[in-house]
Order: sequence, then structure tokens, then C-alpha cells
Amino acid sequence: MAELRFALSLTNADNDYQIEQARSAKHAAKRLGVDLEVIQADNDVITQSQQLLRTIQSRSGPRCHAILFEPVGGTAMVQVARAAATAGIGWAVLNRNVEYLAEIRAAFRVPAFSVTSDHKEIGRIQGQQIARFLPIGGSVLSVQGPSESLAAKQRASGMLETMPADVQVKITRAAWTEASAYQVVSSWLRLPTSQRCRVDLVAAQDDSMAMGARRAFQEITGESQERWSSLQFLGCDGLPNSGQVWVRKRRLAATIYIPPSAEIAVHMMANAIQTGAMPPEQTLIAPVSYPTLEALTPLSFGARTFSAHSD
Repeated sequence: MAELRFALSLTNADNDYQIEQARSAKHAAKRLGVDLEVIQADNDVITQSQQLLRTIQSRSGPRCHAILFEPVGGTAMVQVARAAATAGIGWAVLNRNVEYLAEIRAAFRVPAFSVTSDHKEIGRIQGQQIARFLPIGGSVLSVQGPSESLAAKQRASGMLETMPADVQVKITRAAWTEASAYQVVSSWLRLPTSQRCRVDLVAAQDDSMAMGARRAFQEITGESQERWSSLQFLGCDGLPNSGQVWVRKRRLAATIYIPPSAEIAVHMMANAIQTGAMPPEQTLIAPVSYPTLEALTPLSFGARTFSAHSD
């Protein structure tokens, strides 16, 4: 068989998880002898759709055998998926539950499947972390992904399931990048209402946004500086070279390790094409708290001191 060619479409190049998606997928492709092209959509759903259609319709150069993509917006591009399947191109959706895959799998002889983090469980773990840090209640600033993002919705829903009822939540939204979280939290901090607002903990839906929020609070000067000096931050993704390092250096209080889905999808797609065996329609990746939930200890309101995890 000729060398396989895959296209991997990711949401952006500014998020540590997306960077790891690209890195791990490239390593997997190299091991398997797959020619992998990585495409960045710059957080724009129209750009992503156009990029994918160009890949499908291209008549120049070697043929693309499969597309693996992480959707930018609320849609998982069913029409683009049908166009790919019609052209005989495999289709793998990353980090999204997709209803149309059963139809694609039944109608076309191409591998079609999803590999997704369990976003609801990610939210549940973050809610449990909040419960460990705020066992007697408090207030959390939640830095969430875009409102149209299904992952953001599922993570928020899961967090509310396990978070104590006496914890109040204030919501800001960013675009899964450190820069966007820095901007929205900085804007929130400039509001007069934020000066009267109590925040005991900042819980972001990914590590990049947690670090952006942290930078916004650190840049506060004047009378409010001492007020926020001991504020702690939670994230998600927990990658070994970013989130886990930030926890060990006490820049984050905790994170949630989410193994990259792109690497798994590259292996599954290559095996499916080479053997002709259809992969499972959905593969769920289990997240875990980092550090473990049992290692986390409560925030002390009295002195505003905090121990992120026990020694």
C-alpha cells in the first residue's frame, strides 16, 4: 500500500492542549509511516470548514486518505463529513460527541469514528476539586470556553453536578487560549462590581485559560493587590510539560490530566485503513485529577493561606 496521508485540523496553535495534540499526532504518524499535515483554524469555524473542503476537493499532489479534526464551533460539520466520505476519505472527530457518525458508517465504506475526552467527567472532577478546596462553601470565578462549545457546556454541567451547593459561581468566557482569558478577566476586574465581589478560587476549563486569568490578577496594583495575592487557580488538560509542571511550581493549585485524543485517532485510523476493520463509533478517554483528589487540602479563609496539596 502507498504511504498514507492524513490531515489533522485543530482549533488553534495557542493552546497547550492543541499544541500537544499536534506534537503527539506527529510522533504517532512518524512511527506508523503516515504523512501527516497539521492545519490550524485560528478559532474560526468558517476557516476550518473551508480548509477541510479544500483538502477534500484537492486534485493536486498525493491523495488524502483521512481527515482527523477537532471542531471549532458548535457544529461537527455533517455536510463536510459526507463530502469526505463520498470522496472515500476517512473521518475522525476529536473531542466531540457526534450523532451523524452512525449514518456515515452505514452509508459509506470508509472509517468514521470519534475519539473524545469525557467532558462531563472532566467537569465532575473539577467540581470535586472545588469541594476539596472549599468544603464550607465560598465563591468561584469560572473561566469557561465559548458559549457555543459543546465541550464547555458539558464541562460546566459536570462541575455543577459535584460542586457543593453553597459555592457561588461567577462565569466569564474565553476562547481556549491564555491571551483570551487574560483579556476577559482583565476586563472583568475593571468592572466596579468586581471590586465588591468575593472570589475564593478561579476554576478555568483549561490550563491555558487558568494561566491567562492568573496573569490578569497578578497585574493588579494598588489597594486591591493584597486582596488577590493568595488567590488560587484550577485548570484542565494537565499535560506533563505544562499543566503538571505549573502545579508542581504552585502556579496552579490543581489540574485534570486529559490524554491527547489525536495520537489515539492516528493509530486507530491507520489500523482501520490497513486492515479494513471499522473502529468503534466512539472511544472515550478518561481524565484524572492531578494531584489526586485525596491529596488536596482546603483553603483557609482566615489568613487567606492555601495549601494546594499535602506533602
